[in-house]
Amino acid sequence: MSAVAQENSQPLNFYRPDYFVKTPTMRSPEYVQLSTAAAITLGLVPGVMHRTSCTNCLNLLMTYPEGCRANCTYCGLARHREESRDYADRNFIRVDWPTVRVDEMLERIAKNSDKGQFQRMCISMITHPDSDHDTQVMLKRWMEVAPHIPASILSNPTTMDKQDLIDLKAMGADIFTVALDAVTPEIFERTRGKTVQSPHSWDKYWQTIEWAAEIYGPEKFGAHLICGMGETEQEILAVCQKMKDMGGHNHMFAFFPEKGSMMEDWDAVPQDHWRRVQLGRFLIDYAGGRYEDMEFDQYGRVLSFGYPQAELEDIIDSGKPFQTSGCPGKDDEEVSACNRPYGDSSPSDIRSFPFALNREDVEIVRRQMRLQDLRFPG
Repeated sequence: MSAVAQENSQPLNFYRPDYFVKTPTMRSPEYVQLSTAAAITLGLVPGVMHRTSCTNCLNLLMTYPEGCRANCTYCGLARHREESRDYADRNFIRVDWPTVRVDEMLERIAKNSDKGQFQRMCISMITHPDSDHDTQVMLKRWMEVAPHIPASILSNPTTMDKQDLIDLKAMGADIFTVALDAVTPEIFERTRGKTVQSPHSWDKYWQTIEWAAEIYGPEKFGAHLICGMGETEQEILAVCQKMKDMGGHNHMFAFFPEKGSMMEDWDAVPQDHWRRVQLGRFLIDYAGGRYEDMEFDQYGRVLSFGYPQAELEDIIDSGKPFQTSGCPGKDDEEVSACNRPYGDSSPSDIRSFPFALNREDVEIVRRQMRLQDLRFPG
């Protein structure tokens, strides 16, 4: 039976992106999209992930036929794609996001279909008039079924006010995050501001981060930062320190040119740039490191982390700085439950490791970091 026939006769429980059929009408809060890794973990689609048993976080994405009304240049969900691809069929952070009926998803959670793998659930809002209200409906339903799995909110500051943050916490949200993404006002404006006919504002995003610090408190809020959109290592690590000083955490993403986005022809962030930023972020967030103690060259590249060498070597050897950063799970506060397998790179050139690194992985990372090369430029 076709997807259209199912839609007309009975509620559709699951839709996997398919460019050869008419996309059915699916709308939150009755429906929600989920990452491919989460769909595999829940048994909705077959598949395996390279060296990892999929994901420990159920990443959910609000969905509407009208799609996201923002136009961020690096995002596969951006408004400019509406002429070429229906919203539910668009790729996002390198993968397809299947759509599931919320009743079906919650039934599988209640039946432990994830076999206890999920340590966290995250609702990702989008820029849409109904997203604020429907996120609260989704959170309420989640807390009725799975209050034992903590919930995060990846917010849309553009449509929110302070009371929204208060209400979400009262309803059970454990952590509140803001996808700042761009780390300077100039980069923010050219990638997601009025310059590209997008509604987001640097000032409103930082205001929302300040609200989150006040309402959720230390260790319970964070910001997503994308490394490789034109900023220097010095600029992004300065933002990491600002977030840490406010009491928050930094969730780092390596820029990857998303197919179909306006930045699809950009280069991915260079390996050495990325590895140094990963290490600097970890030192600031978890190891008492300070941006002010770091040394940078004339191009804003890290020359020294200003950290005791023996301790620095131990931290590198642990591999933790190079794993995916995000909201924590129950096992280790320094390791993200939201491991987003291969969300910012392919398995052949791993940028954010979705698993613990072995000795060989660490040696590869050390070579990629190339600290010594910066001291003696050729």
